[in-house]
Amino acid sequence: MSDTDFRLKGSVVTTVVLEVRCLNVEQIVQGLKEKIAQVPQFFNQAPLIVDFCACESVSYESFDQLIGRCRELGLAVMGWRAPESGIPSWRTDALLPMLPNASNRKLNIKSEESAPATDPHVVIKTVVEERDVSQPTKLITKPVRSGQQIYAPGDLIVVSQVSAGAEVLAEGNIHIYGALRGRALAGIKGDTQARIFCRSMEAELVSVAGNFMLSDALQNIIWKDTAQVLLVDDALEIVSL
Repeated sequence: MSDTDFRLKGSVVTTVVLEVRCLNVEQIVQGLKEKIAQVPQFFNQAPLIVDFCACESVSYESFDQLIGRCRELGLAVMGWRAPESGIPSWRTDALLPMLPNASNRKLNIKSEESAPATDPHVVIKTVVEERDVSQPTKLITKPVRSGQQIYAPGDLIVVSQVSAGAEVLAEGNIHIYGALRGRALAGIKGDTQARIFCRSMEAELVSVAGNFMLSDALQNIIWKDTAQVLLVDDALEIVSL
């Protein structure tokens, strides 16, 4: 699948935008299946907007087929977008509302063959609100188990492991003195200086200020080793400690 076929865009509240660049329904659906399989909880019933602004032409048949397939994958399709200069004549036939265009940062989905091993090929970027004030550090001394969610209004310290299926979120930094096997989201209110530190990087998903990276990309950079996650020039960087 070419990286020019489509893009995804998302946010920490799991609102997803599917940006269609080449309307090949089967390729798009296959790419969506692969990403959903990695973190199904993240995409389960997530509100979806389908954006055709980068697509040269869209037939109603292809539009209707893609919307139906997205719903079959468990995504809650909320609306769609079209370029202002090329609004389809069939727009009034669509049962979904056509939404105004918006400028957002994007997620490229690239095939495994086309992505260099050192280049993250699953990066979700979004715009989040600014962080307002500092908050006290929250300390967790027990393992964070699968299905648990821990939130800290400031920094978060976990002196044990974060299990697969668990999620830790903080407005500030996240320190994990064990294995990170679940999801860790730091700077969730826009703190671009926030970082994630862990003793063993085995995460399903990591995020700083709304910029996401999934496990398949992490495994190409650093895996089962000490690591920190930070933002550099508005892109996630994963480095050893």
